[in-house]
Amino acid sequence: MGDDINAWNTAAAGMPMSARILDVNVRVNGEDVSAQVEARKTLVDFLREDLALTGTHIGCEHGVCGACTVLLDGAVVRGCLVLAVQCDGATVETIEGVSDSGTIADLQLAFQQRNALQCGYCTPGMLIGARELLARGGVPSRETIREHLSGNYCRCTGYQAIVDAIESVAQARAGAGK
Repeated sequence: MGDDINAWNTAAAGMPMSARILDVNVRVNGEDVSAQVEARKTLVDFLREDLALTGTHIGCEHGVCGACTVLLDGAVVRGCLVLAVQCDGATVETIEGVSDSGTIADLQLAFQQRNALQCGYCTPGMLIGARELLARGGVPSRETIREHLSGNYCRCTGYQAIVDAIESVAQARAGAGK
């Protein structure tokens, strides 16, 4: 029975079970990247160590704090819970890419103006989470904003300034759409 499972796993993965270094091809912030990575390397470690994209932070390494939040094929994920090899053929956007595109310039300004970024450690994850929420359109309630960001920990601001910043951007965007 054990040999059958090992044979199936090997065939299913298309590689020997002992493979430690694997090829990965991923589009990161609009650029195609081909690399060889350890099978156990997380996406956040790959981004930071191999690609020098250090805006995505490492916090709890359990998917709880939100410091490692990135976009994977447009969906918000925790980079510490995804292996780099799982991203083969996928598109990853980090805070650097989202920031460089200008799509969150108003959020960044609001965070700055309302002192919603203090130490800045949680800020990249907060901005990506806020981007996702505001992409839905409309003006979410303060309760909805808090609930949406509940998976992103901040030890400095007490969240009030973050909620204020996101609410103000939602209101401004809604007013501009009229």
